[in-house]
Amino acid sequence: MTRFRVPVTVVAVYGAAAVLAGTGFVWTLWHGVEDPDIACAFALLTALGELARRGPAHRGGAPRARLAGPPLVADEPWGREPAPIGAAGALGYALLGECAGRVTSHGALQVVAVVVTGTLAGAVVRLARGGRGPAPDRMARRVLTLGFAAACFQPLYNSGELVGRIGKGPAYALYLLLVLVLTALCDAVLAALIRRVRAVPHCARCEEAAPTPFGPLLRDELRALPGVSSAVCATGAVMALGAAVGGLWALPVLCVPLLLAQLAFRRHAGVRATYRQTIASLARATEIAGYTPRGHARRVAALSTAVGREMGLAGPDLAVLEHAALMHDIGQLSLVDPVPEGATALLPEAEQRRIALLGGAVVRQTGAPAAVAAVVERQADPYREQPLAARIVRAVNAYDDLSGARAGDARTAMGALRALERLRLRTARDYQPEVVESLARVLCRGCGSPPVWVTHG
Repeated sequence: MTRFRVPVTVVAVYGAAAVLAGTGFVWTLWHGVEDPDIACAFALLTALGELARRGPAHRGGAPRARLAGPPLVADEPWGREPAPIGAAGALGYALLGECAGRVTSHGALQVVAVVVTGTLAGAVVRLARGGRGPAPDRMARRVLTLGFAAACFQPLYNSGELVGRIGKGPAYALYLLLVLVLTALCDAVLAALIRRVRAVPHCARCEEAAPTPFGPLLRDELRALPGVSSAVCATGAVMALGAAVGGLWALPVLCVPLLLAQLAFRRHAGVRATYRQTIASLARATEIAGYTPRGHARRVAALSTAVGREMGLAGPDLAVLEHAALMHDIGQLSLVDPVPEGATALLPEAEQRRIALLGGAVVRQTGAPAAVAAVVERQADPYREQPLAARIVRAVNAYDDLSGARAGDARTAMGALRALERLRLRTARDYQPEVVESLARVLCRGCGSPPVWVTHG
């Protein structure tokens, strides 16, 4: 049952979006387009927003670094909505009740049809120019959240119930704010559901992808709402209110602040991409020099991220954990003779601490945040004196060293069993019991087998 849970969820989201979009097209073609000039204007705005969508950070430069695990919120400040102008225009059309004093009459299904048409038109032009089209999950989210916002507003406004009950004063603006908040929450839930499919296989008995807990992913999305999502929602509401007074000419004027913000965030994303590439290069340095097995840093980073999510870490805390896990062995470059198989967990405690301190010093010289360096240099301390990220990195690194998960070796259930048992026997001082328990749950979630070797009693 676990094997198909996440794909079925994603297929259900895609299917609901496809049904809604198809229904919108059929309904609009059957009944005709209401206010075609307004519909064309917002479709054009959505298409232009898609053309201005932020592309891959590595275009025109060096290849983007590939780190372990799914993208993190802290590493992609604009990644939640790469086409903010198109999203704001679509939301503005969903909340539009008047245009230059003229009452509009389009319904929720026409809103979906017009916005999907504009998005596809922009995507076709972008593909013809050698770019990339919109991601399927982002397209599905836009259709569903847009349909939700339009269904909350258009039927009540077109019937006269909304204006008749609350008027067009402050209560009207508060109602728009309520719709925006509910729409943002709906988008956060959908995004968290879809992101669950982006998991790294870490099962001790199979190579099946282990779904990430829903709670930490939802917290990631909710923490991102005050950023780009709030700017998109605010711009969409202002477009709807501005067009009601100034007409369609207000749309390009209201897009300027969001366009400038998008350009600023694009530069910031380029800096972040360079930073991630530097971290990836440092993580590979110990492998190239022969100090650690191939893929060790990536395995530890991916599994540490999964354990961190299991324990409730999110956003910037996960970014610190991932980056520290990637560079946790950088101190081995100072050794004259490499440690056999790079297994620092088997070294004496004093040697582990010396390597950790040297690694922390190297990390500080790279300009990485102090929190990342602190995790690296404190991974050899007793766990009660460590931050949570250092406890996770230490336990996961020891598991990778002890389980035989090296290049060319098969990770067997017996090897995982022995490694986890050895970690459990040292939970009095070296490894936090909760971290070991979380590690076992992550390892076994893919095949659904209970972590019997780490249950107490």
